[in-house]
Amino acid sequence: MIRFESVTKTYPDGTVAVDRLDLVAPSGEITVLVGPSGCGKTTSLRMINRMIEPTSGRILLDDRDTASVPSHELRRGIGYVIQHAGLFPHRTIIDNVATVPLLLGEDKKAARARAYELLERVGLPAHFAKRYPAQLSGGQQQRVGVARALAADPPVMLMDEPFSAVDPVVRDQLQNEFLRLQSELGKTIVFVTHDIDEAIKLGDKVAVLRVGGHLAQLASPAELLSKPADAFVAGFVGRDRGYRALGFAGAGSMPLHSEKTARVGWELGRARDHAEDGWVLVTDDDAQPQGWLRVDGDGDASAEVTPGGLNLGGTLAVESGTLREILDAALSSPSGRGVVVDEDGRLLGTVTASQVLAKIEEQRLAAGPRPDGDALVKDGAQ
Repeated sequence: MIRFESVTKTYPDGTVAVDRLDLVAPSGEITVLVGPSGCGKTTSLRMINRMIEPTSGRILLDDRDTASVPSHELRRGIGYVIQHAGLFPHRTIIDNVATVPLLLGEDKKAARARAYELLERVGLPAHFAKRYPAQLSGGQQQRVGVARALAADPPVMLMDEPFSAVDPVVRDQLQNEFLRLQSELGKTIVFVTHDIDEAIKLGDKVAVLRVGGHLAQLASPAELLSKPADAFVAGFVGRDRGYRALGFAGAGSMPLHSEKTARVGWELGRARDHAEDGWVLVTDDDAQPQGWLRVDGDGDASAEVTPGGLNLGGTLAVESGTLREILDAALSSPSGRGVVVDEDGRLLGTVTASQVLAKIEEQRLAAGPRPDGDALVKDGAQ
């Protein structure tokens, strides 16, 4: 556990970066620090491993004051991942990952063996080991950075916007991989980001900081979305927080429409017979959805249905997913019918946005009124 007790950081010019911060990051969980520029989130992170020394207050790591521990000893038990990976450009990937164990006196053969295991664990093939950082993409370099931070098996990891320098698709992949790793390893992690969506996705706890280093709220993602502490938190989380909160609500038993489908290779006339409102869902022989086909009375009825003629718009929602995922599938579908699949990706049926909204209302009524239901209206947060 990491505990901040009235921690303040004031710079020589009088700037207060962090002001009397009280915060607990529980063991084995991800605590995300988020907030606008100048709120002190990176300063707070770096005070944990004493890259920045607090002006006053205490930071305790498992009830031990970090100020009483030599900085080099403290950092041996803390992994550190930064935005651009910070790899040594003149060293191979395997040597980058093995750096810390070798510095700690581990046998070279054992350190390299451990490094190979970690590369595999973060999703990189073994043949990357002999490459240099410049030969890897940004996302691959970030994976190496995570592997290097894990090499000494530290109980604590600090991560300073590690995924912000990559494109959105790679970023989503890295976030998912990170959550998978954490489910296996159970590290105590403090994670800094400026992106509230990333904070909500990754955090077990989310700490929202104000400019000047004041803690505005520390809560679970679901609580942060449903019960923001004040107008600042509500504004920072965003006015679509109600939609985001659906990501923490299970869909439950959703009534599904039994969708007639077509197959690639069918004649267009046959596919038309299965259409509803001018659209037919095309699946493969294993009942896995491939896309929507727009059909009308024009065109050669004997022409074949081809993959190139399919509309791939619309996401697939897994039956066991959240209300947000199923609503998104319905809203993004060109037919207006969201596609719901099982865990193996096979079609179960479709659902409309109105049906999902009815389910949301049903769950809301079942939950009953919130005790503080009028609070946000009164303070002007909505």
